[in-house]
Amino acid sequence: MMGQLGSGQDKLFYSFNLDNHVPREHLLRGIDDFPDLHDLRQHLAPF
Repeated sequence: MMGQLGSGQDKLFYSFNLDNHVPREHLLRGIDDFPDLHDLRQHLAPF
């Protein structure tokens, strides 16, 4: 029924902090420095 929370719906939402799970020296932390997605963001902006 609308307006009621079904059982298990709370499992759809969770909190995840990347800083708590990826070590500071891990390769994934440096990836953000390389790709330039400015043009891609402009291209996808209408969507």
